[in-house]
Amino acid sequence: MLINPQINNTFRLLLYTDTIMSTSPIKFVNYTKSSISSLLKKHSNLSANTIKQIQAASHVYPFRANNYVVEKLIDWSNVPNDPIFKLTFPQPEMLLPGDMSDVLSLMKRGQSMDETTHRELLRRQAIQIRKNLNPHPAKQKEMNVPSINGERIAGAQHKYRETLLFFPSEAQWCHSYCTYCFRWAQFTEVGSEQQFKSKDVSQLTQYIASNKQLTDILFTGGDPAVMKTKMWQKYLEPLIDESNKHDLEHLNTIRIGTKSLTYWPYRYTHNDDADDFLRLLERCKLAGKHVTIQAHFTHPQELETPECEEAIRRIRMTGANIRSQAPIIRGINDDSDIWTDMWTKQVGLGIIPYYMFIERDTGPKHYFELPLVRAYEIFKDAVSRVSGVARTVRGPSMSCDPGKVSVMGIINDMMILQFLQARNPEWMKAPFLAKLDKNATWLDDLVPHNEYEDSFFYQQELDQMLDYGVSSGQMTNEMLMSHQDLMIAHAKKNKPVLRYKVNGAHKKEQIYVVDNENDNKMRHGKSKF
Repeated sequence: MLINPQINNTFRLLLYTDTIMSTSPIKFVNYTKSSISSLLKKHSNLSANTIKQIQAASHVYPFRANNYVVEKLIDWSNVPNDPIFKLTFPQPEMLLPGDMSDVLSLMKRGQSMDETTHRELLRRQAIQIRKNLNPHPAKQKEMNVPSINGERIAGAQHKYRETLLFFPSEAQWCHSYCTYCFRWAQFTEVGSEQQFKSKDVSQLTQYIASNKQLTDILFTGGDPAVMKTKMWQKYLEPLIDESNKHDLEHLNTIRIGTKSLTYWPYRYTHNDDADDFLRLLERCKLAGKHVTIQAHFTHPQELETPECEEAIRRIRMTGANIRSQAPIIRGINDDSDIWTDMWTKQVGLGIIPYYMFIERDTGPKHYFELPLVRAYEIFKDAVSRVSGVARTVRGPSMSCDPGKVSVMGIINDMMILQFLQARNPEWMKAPFLAKLDKNATWLDDLVPHNEYEDSFFYQQELDQMLDYGVSSGQMTNEMLMSHQDLMIAHAKKNKPVLRYKVNGAHKKEQIYVVDNENDNKMRHGKSKF
């Protein structure tokens, strides 16, 4: 007897409430920077001075945690070395010494002024520090914001041709904040020009319908999983509605970028609308859309609670896939054993390892970064010790101005680089070579291996893209160069050059390239630190 798969899937969802550990909702208790002192005094043995420094860092970088993170994830007996503690509580070294001194001094002055004035002075000091931290890396504001009918879509980014990022206005926070988050500016300048956000569903569907090159939409934030199911229905139902089927049939995949499986797995098990949300995911699947949860897992400790395992199981029952990604972070997961353990655990739970990222050139990068060579060694060692089904993972990858650039290999004095995604898809067609630099932590720290090249092959076209007036994801083949033409044009530029290392901001070495023929100085890198 044939069984209607739609009926069978609906029946499967009816069983959800019988499979969770408890049907009673779990109360969400929110902790902000005003809670830091009391939390640390209660749970840790940190000195009063260290607690004060953590509070100082929280004036510049965002802090949010909750009762699940505090009670279930952090091993307080291992603080300050516990990875989840480092992941969630701002660390003193995230502030440069001079900035730490300025904030601490201002905090002390609060004893002699009224609270409103003191708070405003701290806010201004924090803004001044943040201005030097590259709040929107990789030209997000300049090159990623799409437009339709001459109007910029403030809550979207379209960097790569096939994928649109959408930032719902209702998702401008997370269940807990990561200390390394490259979107820290979203949470520190609420209501300001720093934020990407929109709630215009009509504009969203119109843009997707008008851009047939799109196959994926990625809901991001903040963390979109903080939204109630009714809000999700507002955004997802138009994408699967039968009346829009013809206009949106090119949209194959709905992605949800979230760390809720780590920070609040009850979203899928105990929240009062958990079942409704899972049914909505299944409706998207039954409507012919591929649904994938882009889950952020930074350390295997996050996977070890029964709450997380149950949430993963229930999501997979809807037919949605879960893919994992995280940056490699000094002091948290910069060990190949950690990644081997994490990827092995993920595969066992049905999660697909997807990306290892490099810490981005923003915020407290100086504290979390590690050399590209070291990241590559950790990646290769970890991936060599997992089974083939875990080797779906890619990396270590830098999400930088031109695209996602991965370190693919090191041979003698050469670093082999490869685009995994690019503003011009043609850039992905061949690897390119950089001079080995064991101290480099980002693409801007590298120079071409060929001594006759003053820049990498894509740089000239990347610079020209700034004048095109549209996001790079909207650029057509007619606007862009083919790989063959790029190589020909780049070869014509080759000429003898001299290279000098100089101290840039915060004494970070930067490369200056000098034309050996006419001594015309040109700056190669744009390192922010």
